[in-house]
Amino acid sequence: MAMEREGLSRDELIRYQRQIIIPEFGEQGQRRLKTSHVLIAGIGGLGCASATYLTAAGIGKLTIVDFDKVELSDLNRQVLYCKEDIGKKKVLVAQRRLSKLNPNVEIVPQYIRITESNIHALMEGVEVVVDGLDNPETRLLVNSACVKYKIPFVYGGVSRLRGMITTIIPGKTPCLSCFYPEGPQGERGLGVLGPIPSLIANLQVLEVIKILIGEETSFSGRLLSFNGNDMQFRFYEIRRNENCRVCSGAG
Repeated sequence: MAMEREGLSRDELIRYQRQIIIPEFGEQGQRRLKTSHVLIAGIGGLGCASATYLTAAGIGKLTIVDFDKVELSDLNRQVLYCKEDIGKKKVLVAQRRLSKLNPNVEIVPQYIRITESNIHALMEGVEVVVDGLDNPETRLLVNSACVKYKIPFVYGGVSRLRGMITTIIPGKTPCLSCFYPEGPQGERGLGVLGPIPSLIANLQVLEVIKILIGEETSFSGRLLSFNGNDMQFRFYEIRRNENCRVCSGAG
């Protein structure tokens, strides 16, 4: 076909036209996304939104990991699920919805709890990990694995009307344990307003895309905090802890 060239089908050239025409992205960026593999740890409020926009953008392979089932209280913010999905495995519902959105993307559901025994297998072939978790222990476990395998980790946290994001580039930036040795607290028990996870997740997605296409990241070495009470974004410089038990030897 006349429009089919360099690994992009005619359907893909049309589907992704609005991002392909962006000069700093182009067909090269789209081809790069098509060959990439991203893992989303947790498919709740953050993960639903990040999975949706990564799928729409044309990621080649998306692994989604979660051990929860859909509950009624999820529906104010976890936009891949409906009331009819209550009681079903989140990863399977998400896979079905995401595949309808973009059948060109390989969606790999993993209905497992992330543990020390399986984290290493999950990381195989992954280029970027997106944080969609809501408990500190698992976040620190994922952070440690990303440092070990030198995989960028885009952290996102939400609670109430607030959210945070930073990008961890092993060997170059602070890791999560540098400034949250006990792990950042997530949304569980604190409540969260529905739009907040989507706001933070979309910033995570933009950062993931920039990493994959080789653009300069925006949150490396910086923590962005959003406060919905006053609608303010604030940046904080963060530094590596030379005594960090996770990344002090990375580089």
